[in-house]
Amino acid sequence: MEWMSQQAERFRDPRNALSTLRTRLVMAGVFVGAIIALSLSVAFSWNVGPEGGSGGGAPKLSAAATEAFQSPPGTCLTWNNPDATDARRVACAESHLFEVTSIVDIGAQYPAGAPSPNLDQWQEISRSRCTVDVKPYLGRTLDPYGRLSMNLLRPTPAQWEDGDRQLRCGLQWAGPGGKLQPTTGAAKEQNQSAVWEPGTCLALLNASYGDPVDCAQPHSYEIIATLDLKTKFKESYPSQEQQNTWLDTECSTAAQEYTGNADLAAKKVILGWDVREQESWDAGSTLVNCKVAATLADGKGLAPITGSVKVGSGEAPPPSGGQSQAPPSSTKTGG
Repeated sequence: MEWMSQQAERFRDPRNALSTLRTRLVMAGVFVGAIIALSLSVAFSWNVGPEGGSGGGAPKLSAAATEAFQSPPGTCLTWNNPDATDARRVACAESHLFEVTSIVDIGAQYPAGAPSPNLDQWQEISRSRCTVDVKPYLGRTLDPYGRLSMNLLRPTPAQWEDGDRQLRCGLQWAGPGGKLQPTTGAAKEQNQSAVWEPGTCLALLNASYGDPVDCAQPHSYEIIATLDLKTKFKESYPSQEQQNTWLDTECSTAAQEYTGNADLAAKKVILGWDVREQESWDAGSTLVNCKVAATLADGKGLAPITGSVKVGSGEAPPPSGGQSQAPPSSTKTGG
C-alpha cells in the first residue's frame, strides 16, 4: 500500500497496490523461455504454445542449464539470456534470479501420454503444490505483499514427452513490470519487505509504475529513502494511521536530506511513502520506502518525470501533463 502527501494532503494511487502485489503482470505474446504471470506465481519453460502447452523446436540446453533444471532444494540459479538457456547454479550468496524450495511430482495427475497443462492448470498446480512447502523452507511465513513470490520450473517439452513430471518450486523477485530482479543471499535470510534502494527510479507504465529504469529516462517514482517502522514501533503492529503520522514527518526529513532542502512543489512532485499490512508485519517486513512522484492534471495517474531530484544531480523539468496543484484529499488505497 502506498500514500502520497503534499501539505498534509494525499491522493489515491492510480493502481490498486494490494491487487498489484497479488497479481503479477500478465505478459503479452508468450514466447520460448518467457516468464508467464500466474497470479501469485509465475512459471516458465523452454517452449510455450498459445495455451501454455509444449511445442517443438525447443532450444538446445547447455550442460550447466540441464544441471540447473535438475537442482535440489536450496539451490540458487541465474541466467543472462531471456530464454534462460544459459541457466546455471550459483552460490546463494551471489546475485541470482531463482531459489529452489521444493520438488513436486505431478505424475499421478498427468500420467505418461497426457498433454502438458495449460496456463490455468499451471497456476492451480503452483498454488496447490508449491505454496504448501514454502513456510517450512523459510522457517517463517511468506509475506503475501512482499518482494518474493512463488515460481515453478517445469520440464522441457522433450522431458515431458519422456514422462518427466518433476517440478522445481522456488522463490523469485518479480518487479511491478514483470521483469525478474536479482537478489543476493538465501531467501530465509532476506528481508521480504517490498522496497527499492534509494536512488532507484521506476518506469512509468500506463500512468502507474513499472520496473527500475535510469532516472534520466521518463519515470514515475524516485525512491529517496528506506525507513524501518521498527525504529518507532518496537512492539506490536502499528495501525496505518499511526504509520502515516510517523512517516509524514520522517519522509519529509528524508526528502530534505535527499534533495538538499529543495522545494518539491516547485519541481511539481509530491512526497509519498509505503505503509505495511498486518500480514507483512507478522512476516518481518517492516521496511518502507519514501518516494516522490507527479500526478496527471486530472489526478487519475502518475505523470512522467525526467531527471533526479537528488541534490547535485541537476534539476528535473516539470512533468508533462502534471500540475503544481495540490492533490485530492486523503484516500486509502486498499484491496
